[in-house]
Amino acid sequence: MNAATMAITDGITMAKRNTIKLIRVPDLLGSVILTPIMFVLLFAYVFGNQIHIPGISYQEYMLPGIFTLTTISGAVISGYMLVGDLDKGIIDRLRTLPMSPSAVLVGRTTSDLLINVISLVVMAVMGLIVGWRIHTSPQQAILGFLILLLFAYAFSWATTLVALAIRTPAAFNNISTTAIFPLTFLANSFIDTTRLPTPLRVISDWNPVSTVTQAARELFGNTSPATPTPHAWPLQHAVPASLLWATLMLVVFVPMATWRYQKATSR
Repeated sequence: MNAATMAITDGITMAKRNTIKLIRVPDLLGSVILTPIMFVLLFAYVFGNQIHIPGISYQEYMLPGIFTLTTISGAVISGYMLVGDLDKGIIDRLRTLPMSPSAVLVGRTTSDLLINVISLVVMAVMGLIVGWRIHTSPQQAILGFLILLLFAYAFSWATTLVALAIRTPAAFNNISTTAIFPLTFLANSFIDTTRLPTPLRVISDWNPVSTVTQAARELFGNTSPATPTPHAWPLQHAVPASLLWATLMLVVFVPMATWRYQKATSR
C-alpha cells in the first residue's frame, strides 16, 4: 500500500472514530442540532421584525448568513477536539500505531465536514419552516451548499493549526470565540453593510465570510435588484472569489498544520 492510499484509508478510519466520539458526547451533538435551530428562530422572529432589507424578506436574506456562521462554528470543532486529544495524551497513543501520520488531521477535518452536512440539513429544514425558499435550479442550489462546505472544510484546517500552536483547551476556546464573532458579524451575514461607516464597510466587503454569504445568496436566488451590493470585487464576483478564498486557505493551512503536527508529535 503506497503512502497516499494509506493516508486516505487511515484518514477514513479516523473520521469514523471522531464521528462516533461526537455521537457519544451529548453536549457536542446538541450543539450540532440545537444551535442551528436556535439561530434560525432567533434571527427570523426577533431580528427579522426589526431589520428591513429592500426587495427581499429578511428570512431569505439572513439564511445564507446563518449557513455560513454555523458551518464556520462547526469547523472549530476540529481544533477543539484535537487540542483535547493532545491534552489527554491520545495523540501520543495514536503515534504508536502503524498508521499514516497525516491520518489524524485528515480524519479530524473530514469528520467536521460530516458534522457540517448535518447542520446544513437541519438549518435548511428550519429555514423552509420560517419562510426561506430557493429560487434557482437544483444545480445552482447544490453548488451553493458545496461552496459552504468547502469553505468550512478549509476553515477547519485553520482552526487545526491554531489548536496545534496553543495545545490548551481553555485557551483555544477563548481564542476561537474571540476570533469568530468579529469575523462572522463584521460581514454581510445579517445586515446591509452599505450602511456601515467607511472603515468597517471596507473590512466587511473584503471579509471572506461576506464573500461566501453573498455567493450562497446568489446561488439560492436570495437576492433582489433592489438590494444594494457593494462594489468590492469579491462581492461582485462572489462565486469565483469564494472558491479562490477556500483554495488559498487550503494551500496555506494544510501544509502549515501538517508541519506543526509533525513538530508537536516529534517531541
